Amino acid sequence: MRKFTLEELKKYDGKEGRPAYVAYKGKVYDVSSSPSWAGGEHYGEHFAGRDLTEAMAEAPHGEEVLEGFPVVGELVDHNGNS
Repeated sequence: MRKFTLEELKKYDGKEGRPAYVAYKGKVYDVSSSPSWAGGEHYGEHFAGRDLTEAMAEAPHGEEVLEGFPVVGELVDHNGNS
């Protein structure tokens, strides 16, 4: 499984044809296929290329919304630790 640091994850912002990836609880999901993430933005409040773990606590939905998306890697710190 590929390992992403926050810096690497930022490259997957869903803009200019780049894939849209988001992290949640250490997993990195490819949300590129979702119309809700068109252009790398989720309803103008959340942005691809970021860790959404804290933001999900305030979302009107739970983590089940990510279940249909492929996991493409794991989020690690700059030293490569999970």
